[in-house]
Amino acid sequence: MKLQQLYSYTRKAIDEYQMIESGDRIAIGISGGKDSLTLLYALSGLRRFYPKKFDLLAVSVNLGYEDFDLTAVSDICRELDVPYHIVNTEIAKIIFEERDEKPSCSLCAKMRKGALNQAIKELGCNKVAYAHHMDDVIETAFLSMIYEGRFYVFPPKTYMADSDLTIIRPLIYVSEAEVKGFRNKYHLPVVKNPCPMDGNTRREYVKQLIRQLNLDNPGVETKLFHAILTGNIPGWSIINNEQN
Repeated sequence: MKLQQLYSYTRKAIDEYQMIESGDRIAIGISGGKDSLTLLYALSGLRRFYPKKFDLLAVSVNLGYEDFDLTAVSDICRELDVPYHIVNTEIAKIIFEERDEKPSCSLCAKMRKGALNQAIKELGCNKVAYAHHMDDVIETAFLSMIYEGRFYVFPPKTYMADSDLTIIRPLIYVSEAEVKGFRNKYHLPVVKNPCPMDGNTRREYVKQLIRQLNLDNPGVETKLFHAILTGNIPGWSIINNEQN
């Protein structure tokens, strides 16, 4: 996927769901993975020509792993002229050492999100951009159906009253395959996830399930995403279908 195509997909999502307004101060949650780095490129580029002017910065939460080196991410943020902030925590120590219970991905995610949101508010941001792409959307719908018994997925834009922040997801029209292509084409400095639980989760199980479905029924992922768009899920009705 070329940069111009990434801009096109991203702007389509932003326009249709009115994700950005003039004067917004938006933080990108940077994990160091291919998805968040792709979003960094998308929003830093759009910032130059999008009609609604907004400020942009990047924030990473360091969970405390010794081998989690964000130097390359810092360098790319500097190259793209995006202020970069790292929030240092001891979340990994709490999850894997201090608790007697089995390590919990949900608790880790909750603590990481709490640290991220606190930092974002302190930096004066009113919105946070997450790098959830089309495959994440489909996988979340499957997770909800299999483990919660309902047809639901997070909306493209969500206001969180408890933190007074709005979450936006500008990559919802970009597939994971396209993100991988973008990573390879532009040599993104991806930082490997050091978590020992990586790849051993319910989401990974669902990812492999959908992959097999798509192998058996080519094009099924597109149909699944269309089902979400037309499934009357709260927050998924297009707000604005006109380009700004």
